[in-house]
Amino acid sequence: MSKTEKQSTPQAVRLDKWLWAARFFKTRSLCKDAIDGGKVSYNGSKGKASRNVEVGALIGIRIGWDEKIVEIKAISEQRRGAPEAQLLYEETPESIEKREKRALENKSFGGRIMSDHKPNKKERRDIKQLKKDIFSGMD
Repeated sequence: MSKTEKQSTPQAVRLDKWLWAARFFKTRSLCKDAIDGGKVSYNGSKGKASRNVEVGALIGIRIGWDEKIVEIKAISEQRRGAPEAQLLYEETPESIEKREKRALENKSFGGRIMSDHKPNKKERRDIKQLKKDIFSGMD
């Protein structure tokens, strides 16, 4: 097998290396920290940095307030430009819908999920109403 063939179709790539190549994290150490911190799941179970990824696997990634579920479409161990990195995965429609819904809720609430001050009386009422609306929709 020639060197160019090996680079185009890697046999086994670690989860942390694939996340780095797909540009979810800036460094591999950040990937490993996220995986060890429970922010990455692999096919519904807790992820492990040394696990080899497979095409078709579902990866759940939580970065800040965002949570994405992506399906692996291709495997690469090299970090390339963003357009090429986006070809490695595809976000599931359920994940997109969930993120858009959360963004809309945050926007309708005035973007006040995290605040640098204690909520005043009006803000507490808004928070209480938002929680009531969210949890009443779960029935």
